[in-house]
Parts: sequence; C-alpha cells; structure tokens
Amino acid sequence: MPHGTDEARRRREVPAVNVAVRGGSDDDAAALAVGGATIVDETADPAVVVAVGDEAIRSAVADPPAAPLLPVTAAGGRHLVARDALDAAVAAVAAGDYRVASHPILGVHDDGDALARALRDVTLVTDAPASISEYALAVGDERLASVRADGVVLATPLGSDGYAAAAGGSVLEAGAGVAVVPIAPFSTTAETRVVDPDGTVTVSVEREGAVAVVADGVHRGVVDRGAAVRIDRVGSLDVVAPTGTENF
Repeated sequence: MPHGTDEARRRREVPAVNVAVRGGSDDDAAALAVGGATIVDETADPAVVVAVGDEAIRSAVADPPAAPLLPVTAAGGRHLVARDALDAAVAAVAAGDYRVASHPILGVHDDGDALARALRDVTLVTDAPASISEYALAVGDERLASVRADGVVLATPLGSDGYAAAAGGSVLEAGAGVAVVPIAPFSTTAETRVVDPDGTVTVSVEREGAVAVVADGVHRGVVDRGAAVRIDRVGSLDVVAPTGTENF
C-alpha cells in the first residue's frame, strides 16, 4: 500500500479538536494539525487555547482566554508542554486524556499602587549586580522571617519549576500554594516556604539599595528601603495538563 495512503489513514484515526492559538509559528501550526487540531478563532468556542512561548502565556493574565489554557514553552515543565511534544499533547486533548487545574494569578502592589500581575512568579531582587539586601516576610499579620539575600521569589505551581526551583524551592502541584524562596541567602538556615495561595504575602525591604520587581520575567519597577510590596491572589486561570506530558 502506498505510504501516502498509510499517512492519510493515520490522520483519519486522530480525533479532531478545535483549538485557538496565541503565538507560535508555522511549525507549531503543523504540529497542531498532526495532533488532530483545527485552528479556530477564540470566539469560536475552542476546546483549549494553546499559548506558545512566554509572551503568549503572559497574555493570558491581561486577556484571560474563554477556554482553558495549554501553555507551551521550548523546554516544557511540570505544568508546561514542551514544544517538541505539542502534537502529542493536542492528540491527548482530542482523545479526552487530560485534566484541568486552576492556577492562581498574583497581583503585586506597592503602597497601594498596582505594579503588575503574574501567572508564574514574582521576584524582588537587588537591582545592582553583586549586592545583597534584607527582606522581612509576612503572611497576613504573621511575620515569617527576616532574611539577608539577593532577593526573594514567590512562585505559583505553574512557575514553581523555574527560578524558584533553581533557588532551592520545591516544585508544586496545582493547588498546593505559593512557594516563597530566598535567592542566594546570606544565612545557611534560611527556609523556603509554601503558603496559602489565598493569603497576602508582604515582602518589606529593610536595607538601603534599589530592589527590582520582576513579574513573569518582565521588569515592572524598582523599590527601595521602607517599601512593603504586597502580593496576593487576584484571580485564577484554568490550565490544561494533557496525560503523559507532565515532567518532574
């Protein structure tokens, strides 16, 4: 039997699914087609919205999709699909082999002013290279610790396998909370923590020197001694996890 006929049969055997796409390239569109996807507009009731790349994933914060998000990056992650596994991930969605989990969106405020929103992580880090600052950490009215460090990163489960994990934090399951992780702490006894995602975390800067506020990898502003940056849950986003694409 000619090879082309075999290929056509395999394509017919792949269940079909409508998806909308943010970001990506022609190669990604081809991978979606191999996985059984038909690309439609977001207004056409897609099963999922595929967001390819960091910028496309960030867009879901300012412009939440009407359908669950399938986040795709080059390397993938615990809750992210690797780009080279996109066809398999979409095939799993088409076959119904997936789950949907709610992930928090974090709001960042300084002295009442909104600085940013983040889906993956929020980092306060000294703005000058090779410098250190001191941070007081509190959840609600409870003071947790004071730590001398390059910075502090707060990560949702979606972002917990990124910068926070590199700094020594745990990779979190959906719904587990928010990781609070010191970056290069001066003390060897500094602890990483996982806090209630519905609690308000306050990071106070207690030492002179500019501290950058970074949300989902984007520089959002600079604060200094006396600043009390408040991070709390301001929303949530449904994220698709196709069976067999999750990584540890």
